[in-house]
Amino acid sequence: MHVFDFAMAGAYCKSLYAFSGDQHQQGLRFEAGEIIKVIQASAGGWWEGEKDGVRGWFPASYVQVLERQASSSPLPGDELGRSPLPQGWKCYMSPQGRRYYVNTANNETTWERPSSAPGTPKTPLRQKNSTPTVNGFHGSGSPLHQLDLSHMRKASTDQQSPGSTSPTRKQNRETTITINCVTFPLPMNMPEQQLLKPSEWSYCDYFWTDKKDPQGNASVSGFEVLLQKQLKGKQMQKEMAEFIRERIKIEEEYAKNLSKLSQIPLAAQEEGTLGEAWAQLKKSLADEAEVHLKFSSKLQSEVEKPLLTFRDNFKKDLKKFDHHITDLRKQLASRYAAVEKARKALADRQKDLEVKTQQLEIKLSNKTEEDIKKARRKSTQAGDDLMRCVDLYNQSQSKWFEEMVTSSLELERLEVERVEMIRQHLCQYTTLRHETDMFNQSTVEPVDQLLQNVDPAKDRELWVNEHKTGQLRPVDMEI
Repeated sequence: MHVFDFAMAGAYCKSLYAFSGDQHQQGLRFEAGEIIKVIQASAGGWWEGEKDGVRGWFPASYVQVLERQASSSPLPGDELGRSPLPQGWKCYMSPQGRRYYVNTANNETTWERPSSAPGTPKTPLRQKNSTPTVNGFHGSGSPLHQLDLSHMRKASTDQQSPGSTSPTRKQNRETTITINCVTFPLPMNMPEQQLLKPSEWSYCDYFWTDKKDPQGNASVSGFEVLLQKQLKGKQMQKEMAEFIRERIKIEEEYAKNLSKLSQIPLAAQEEGTLGEAWAQLKKSLADEAEVHLKFSSKLQSEVEKPLLTFRDNFKKDLKKFDHHITDLRKQLASRYAAVEKARKALADRQKDLEVKTQQLEIKLSNKTEEDIKKARRKSTQAGDDLMRCVDLYNQSQSKWFEEMVTSSLELERLEVERVEMIRQHLCQYTTLRHETDMFNQSTVEPVDQLLQNVDPAKDRELWVNEHKTGQLRPVDMEI
């Protein structure tokens, strides 16, 4: 059951990033920099909003709540909104619907509403939250407001969307886990993610995580698994081309032997109808040799050469995709390391600020207050640095995500092209083979006809008429 913060209803926010709306069944699509009216805010990190008359849901981490001044427009439920704020103070709304107040003169922040009544004592420093935010509520030209870090971390966690790529944080209820510098949502805390191509078993949906190699010694990225599949396909294509090459050699050698056999003058003296059939048989050998030479030539130009050309282009594409994704993963790892370094620096600065604050509370010296201001500045700077590092990491992971989808779909397309390419050229091989058989059949048909007409009696008659020496037979001699 969702818990809604109705204090956010009617507020306006500005989108920090573009959102396609595909991650939610009723997602609201928008581009970066657009203004959205908040209808209701769920504690789970998804808000319902309205833009250009269209309503839908979007992740809270994609937007920045616009400031609303309490002096001119009291926030809903602000029972003190009837009286104006002291000069220089402004009221803002956090993404979780909590009001906080900022002194624009010195950038001090507090969750408590400052009073303008005369003689009101200044709120003690220990009651103000002077640690910097890591959520980055930046308006155009507005300062980086200083809010309670532990609250902001928890709030940032609550905002996580199912497709969130924020780094894993140590918190009471983690919603993401980082594996090899890539952040994934935890299944027990996140709804099931929608497939990018739900109607088919597409590469872009099933190769995001790493797996152990067959020896179990190291992790292999999902994209590497895809590459290995394509490399096997490239090798198979090479072996198929070699098969055709061997078939060409056989055809050439066969044609050569047939031609040689047709020129052997053995039994060339045979005469008559049998001699004609024998001569035609030898001529058919020469014709068949020519047919097989043409067959081998067509195999080379129409099957072998296209397969090798496609394989070379296929190899170049795989190498390009491999280097591109590898570079993106290296950049992602570098950004993640920078986030962890910035997070540690922020923790150190916060600890130093807490020590200085405790020293001020017991009023050790006047110099301690200066140390606190200096520590506060360093802590704020460390928070800004962490913000920048997290933004750069998210940008790198977003870029890697986009390129992973694009590259895996390209590999899918190449795989389809490779299979179709081989299928077409194997069909061409069988077609040429059938044509060769037909031509071979045509070369022996005249031989079959002549063999059907072989007539020993007719051959004898022809030979006798040509070679006869007389019809008178010898008789006995008389005395």
